[in-house]
Amino acid sequence: MPLCPLGWSKDISDTPRVSSLRVDPKKSPSAFLMERLKSNGGEHVNPAYDSNLDEPPVYEEANGDHRTVRPSVISAFGHDTLDRLPNIDFYRNAGSVSGHRAVRPSLQELHEVFQKVSEYTVEDDGEGSDGTPSDDLESAVPTDKGAVKFGWIRGVLVRCMLNIWGVMLFIRLSWIFGQAGWGLGIVVIVLSCVVTTITGLSMSAICTNGVVRGGGAYYLISRSLGPEFGGSIGLIFAFANAVAVAMYVVGFAETVVELLKEHGAIMVDVINDIRIVGCITVVLLLAISVAGMEWEAKAQILLLIILLVAIVNVFVGTFIPVTTDKKSKGIFNYNSKIFLENFPPDFREGESFFSVFAIFFPAATGILAGANISGDLRDPQAAIPKGTLLAILITGVTYLGVALCVSATVVRDATGNITDIISAGVECTGPAAAACELGYNFSSCAVEKCDFGLINNNQVMTMVSGFGPLIIAGTFSATLSSALASLVSAPKVFQALCKDNIYTILHFFAKGYGKNNEPIRGYVLTFIISVAFILIGDLNMIAPIISNFFLASYALINFSCFHASYAKSPGWRPGYKYYNMWLSLLGALLCCVVMFVINWWAALLTYAIEILLYIYVKVKKPDVNWGSSTQAVTFVSAVSNALSLSGVEDHVKNFRPQILALTGSARTRPALLDLAHSFSKNYGLCLTCEVFVGPRSEALEEMNAGMEKNQLWLRKTKRKAFYAAVVCENFREGTESLLQASGLGRMKPNTLMIGFKRDWRTSSSESVQCHVGILHDAFDFEYGTVMLRMNEGLDVSHIVEELMQEQEIGVSVCGPPPPQVAKMNERLLEASAQFKKKQSKGTIDVWWLFDDGGLTLLLPYILTTRKKWKDSKLRIFIAGQPGRSELDKQEMKSLLQKFRINCTDINVIDDIHKLEDMIEPFRLHEDSKDRAAAEAMKKEQPWKITDEELGIFEEKTNLQVRLNELLQENSKSANLIIVSMPIARKESVSDFLYMAWLDILTKDLPPTLLIRGNHKSVLTFYS
Repeated sequence: MPLCPLGWSKDISDTPRVSSLRVDPKKSPSAFLMERLKSNGGEHVNPAYDSNLDEPPVYEEANGDHRTVRPSVISAFGHDTLDRLPNIDFYRNAGSVSGHRAVRPSLQELHEVFQKVSEYTVEDDGEGSDGTPSDDLESAVPTDKGAVKFGWIRGVLVRCMLNIWGVMLFIRLSWIFGQAGWGLGIVVIVLSCVVTTITGLSMSAICTNGVVRGGGAYYLISRSLGPEFGGSIGLIFAFANAVAVAMYVVGFAETVVELLKEHGAIMVDVINDIRIVGCITVVLLLAISVAGMEWEAKAQILLLIILLVAIVNVFVGTFIPVTTDKKSKGIFNYNSKIFLENFPPDFREGESFFSVFAIFFPAATGILAGANISGDLRDPQAAIPKGTLLAILITGVTYLGVALCVSATVVRDATGNITDIISAGVECTGPAAAACELGYNFSSCAVEKCDFGLINNNQVMTMVSGFGPLIIAGTFSATLSSALASLVSAPKVFQALCKDNIYTILHFFAKGYGKNNEPIRGYVLTFIISVAFILIGDLNMIAPIISNFFLASYALINFSCFHASYAKSPGWRPGYKYYNMWLSLLGALLCCVVMFVINWWAALLTYAIEILLYIYVKVKKPDVNWGSSTQAVTFVSAVSNALSLSGVEDHVKNFRPQILALTGSARTRPALLDLAHSFSKNYGLCLTCEVFVGPRSEALEEMNAGMEKNQLWLRKTKRKAFYAAVVCENFREGTESLLQASGLGRMKPNTLMIGFKRDWRTSSSESVQCHVGILHDAFDFEYGTVMLRMNEGLDVSHIVEELMQEQEIGVSVCGPPPPQVAKMNERLLEASAQFKKKQSKGTIDVWWLFDDGGLTLLLPYILTTRKKWKDSKLRIFIAGQPGRSELDKQEMKSLLQKFRINCTDINVIDDIHKLEDMIEPFRLHEDSKDRAAAEAMKKEQPWKITDEELGIFEEKTNLQVRLNELLQENSKSANLIIVSMPIARKESVSDFLYMAWLDILTKDLPPTLLIRGNHKSVLTFYS
């Protein structure tokens, strides 16, 4: 890059500037080899081998120790080579927590042996191998070695079982089987397990398709479907866990207050006592969580033991002989008649299968408890599938076992009155037949509501069990373990979301503390939310919303698995093979159906919140790239659409300008790019192209370095265009390559846009011949051609370079430019931004002098449909014949009406009546020489204008002069002028004469476009 801006001492050419790479002189290969021979005592050396790379890479561990890789990484087959054998360290991201990243030799190192031997170093470039930021995937700051990591049992299995075994097991399960009967009750449990199992299978596939970091469901969904889905579900999932803490704590507090009430120990009143007990409980749980994951895990183990003892207590109780008091309350030992009587459903009080299912299903929504702490697992890829699926199996069997045992020992209705005994010989019929045969008369329950039995009493499990207080302890354990799991899950998921900085306002909560990177700020926020809902929230109203939030997460996990499989991306290679994409899709649909079954308005609310968050993230466009399946499907769809489009022939009705703009670097000719973008907008193809001239070995590196930067700049400035570049020995050959090879199928450019070469009079003959030759090539390849001229010029590359230098160095290298140059630059920058802003009220003057297929008329019409140009009206100027101006005007008016193109005015020019100074330096003046001298001059300077040529094209030359006069007279105040471009016949009109025509035609005018279509119709009046 030059130190001072270009163009201060000479005119600026608006032909795309030739880019070249300046390299420092290097030692010749022979000199390099001689040095090697000397340093090795004259022994033979491999010139492609760099001894600096021979030492094993050193990896610095967290404790300061070092390790080396196996020797085979360094050489292949015992020979010293730059090529390295496959090794995991080449595939890590920068800053990987499990090992440092090594950088393999580049293709250039191996290919360009002598030039690159000593200048390449193997260093970590701070980015992932896929170009993603270094904080993605496993590339985080390595944690201390003392961090607590859990295996699959303590980390996943225990947590999932505790979360799934909720208060439902002890309080509501008997009611569910009383209402639905054990026949439909089994269906309820199995259907719930089917949904959770399919979700578990999908989650297993996703989490074995690469390294899993912290964030649980959010991490899995965001890395699969992208930040839009992940960001929306992550926020509501974290919120759902925070509110779930309040729900579980209130369940615990209600049980405690019931015990206080029984013993007459109420503190204030029932509601306030629940709030007091709830707040105290949350504080204690928060203390356990903040103390660290190790303490939290120990508490979970203790709660699991209590819960297991309580469950075993239920089974044991069913075998203990029952007392008369228990029999009066409908509890007996195992009896086939009771079991058969409880088989059919007996829905009461407006309940149905779906309402009963809606009440039970939230009990099955704890399967993400292990995945939510994925960052604290030793091997989440192995632990999450194994622990989650086994937890679903164990808890499902437990629910079925407890429910069936109770269904075989407890009748639906009982009075609790020990005197309701049936005398011998009475025939037993009706709904209470089983109790009747066992000697009890509960027939009165058919008339009035009884207080005991499966349907009527929520404490059935306590009465069935061998020791009642253990069931109360189990209830406490179930609620507290679920609350503790949610209290840990919410901050962990929220921290992962904040670390990705999808919602910039929440980045404050990304910070972690201690060796386990504990989200203390997230814990405090979760505590505040849970206390708020304990104090003021209507939990009966919130409960279905929370269940739907969890189900939305399950639905997206299933859809993620389906979507990744459907995209058939080569990167989708899950280690867990026991999944099916269609089963995952079925699971996603089932989750959506269950959401509406549980509560239709809560389902709609969940979808609405998720859609709003999705739109927010989509609009914000976070700067992340996780290789989501959404990208893969977009690619597949694009290829499919391009292929289907290639099978359809072009039709004039569907013609749209596909622009190939020779802008050079994307930012060097903003006016040309903005106008090209106005033509194509979001509806057509726009390529901004650059030709690097010079030896390929030198220019290729600069081109490759600029590809991503230019495309990124286009995206950031919201120009819907593609950047393309080629390296060539000659600028015209490079442009010819772009004209021939750009595009894909039908998606290829059909219109060339180029800037007018302002310095043609001071440029070399080769430069002018190249510029005009590009126009000839465009006509040969049947491109429509558009040339933009602005008095101030188009090229701002010298200003861009100066700004880039100032950004790199911090100060201006050359100091301020002279006042005159500064003023020129200011005018140039102002003109360059002209087409980016909204145009003032005015006109677009279209001088449609020659029929080129309609491109000269179509392009200005397209401009008027754009928001920036809506206040600019079309004025049409046409060439007419003397004496029939009015008739020509009517004919053009009729044609425009058929084309459905509105204009404010039609002007007919029928009077077309100094160029000598402009072309004088390029004239041959052969008529003043003898014949031999004239022929010799023609051979030496074939590009000069001959007297014969000037005479032949005198009329056309005068036409350009007269047209400029008319343009000055009629269109001086237009926002934009469109003029039909004159064509120079090859080998008849010299390049300098043609440039003189274009120059004199567009001289001293507002921004002017010279347009020439390819003489194929782009307009039609047929429907």
